[in-house]
Amino acid sequence: MSTSAAMSERISKYQKFIKPYGVAVAGSLTRVVGLTLEARGLSAPVGSQCKIETLGGFIDAEVIGFNQETLYLMPNDHITGVLPGARVIPKVKDAGLPVGMGLLGRVVDGLGRPLDGLGAIDAEKHLKFAAAPINPLARRPIDSPMDVGVRAINSIVTVGQGQRMGLFAGSGVGKSVLLGMMTRGSEADVIVVGLVGERGREVKEFIDEILGVEGRRRSVVVAAPADASPLMRLKGCESAVTIAEYFRDQGLNVLLLLDSVTRYAMAQREIALAVGEPPATKGYPPSVFAKLPALVERAGNGGEGQGSITAFFTVLSEGDDMQDPIADAARAILDGHIVLSRELADSGHYPAIDIEKSISRVMPQVVSEAHMQQARVLKQVYSMYQQNKDMITLGAYQRGSDQMLDQAINMMPAVNNFLQQGMKDVINYDECLQGLAKLLGQA
Repeated sequence: MSTSAAMSERISKYQKFIKPYGVAVAGSLTRVVGLTLEARGLSAPVGSQCKIETLGGFIDAEVIGFNQETLYLMPNDHITGVLPGARVIPKVKDAGLPVGMGLLGRVVDGLGRPLDGLGAIDAEKHLKFAAAPINPLARRPIDSPMDVGVRAINSIVTVGQGQRMGLFAGSGVGKSVLLGMMTRGSEADVIVVGLVGERGREVKEFIDEILGVEGRRRSVVVAAPADASPLMRLKGCESAVTIAEYFRDQGLNVLLLLDSVTRYAMAQREIALAVGEPPATKGYPPSVFAKLPALVERAGNGGEGQGSITAFFTVLSEGDDMQDPIADAARAILDGHIVLSRELADSGHYPAIDIEKSISRVMPQVVSEAHMQQARVLKQVYSMYQQNKDMITLGAYQRGSDQMLDQAINMMPAVNNFLQQGMKDVINYDECLQGLAKLLGQA
């Protein structure tokens, strides 16, 4: 063996014992275009945090990509006072997301910073924003129903503990109100609410009026309003799921309400297009459709000794189009979907759940055969009436022509009354089953 080869072997042997000092080498800002900052002269991995010098002090930004020696960064918050050649300093160690039982009753932003003015978070540990998913074979099966306090869901679209459901609707048909009803009526130990891309006014209204004092005690709210940066909106969704995972790992049953997945996809689209990723379906780049399942798959039942995350992901259907690319992608990776109808909402029918178009894929595994049969009969009655509604309204249908349709016409007032519920009413699972049996005359 040559002298140089022997020396190289000895260096490799001892290299693993050499620890870096952690000295951050500062670079400089070379270009600012839109939301993207470009820096040279430093080295930092994708996903790490950096500090950027401005006229008002330092601001934080995240590395979202690179091209040869140029790093692309995106600020966590909106920036002002940035100068050419400003110093960019990588953070040697990122604290991560603070988690712990002290989060209960708190409102935080996408990075876990408090928004409620109640002081610092009493954190037990700090976690990475994106955790590795559980091995699918290690998860416990979904075998018990989850009471959400909403009669139409409990009786017709029964949700299993650990299920991942989609809530599909256009704007202004009662998504936030339905989420609030579930927070008050749920039997979950902890509720994690992610409000991403919402109007700032709606965030405060949801916390004060819809969630209320009682609901807030066992809840954690992660808020990233519409005026937050794309990176903060992206982090808002990921932080909500990370917090839910923490409580699940403590053996608790968690209800995760994420509003909305569409705004998450839009934030990722803004970031991806800013660094040059080519657009694909309706302007959404491929990375959007890779991130959606990665986010959704983190919810669900844990392994032995862990709790569960029952998740409701709201999907904003643009122009009530259920074939929107995000709605279509979400429907394929979720365990069922609840569709809110604008027609029902316009007629004063709340919650505006269209039971004809809604389905729970795990319902047969978590309910009795009798319950399943009753739900099927009610959906048939509802569907029969909806299919012939125009003919009935115009007076073109003659009573006695179809026995099933006659039955549907007679039952519809009682069915509509059964499916409607007051905003502050909580109806438990057993009451829902009794009401369903009574409605169908099978009590």
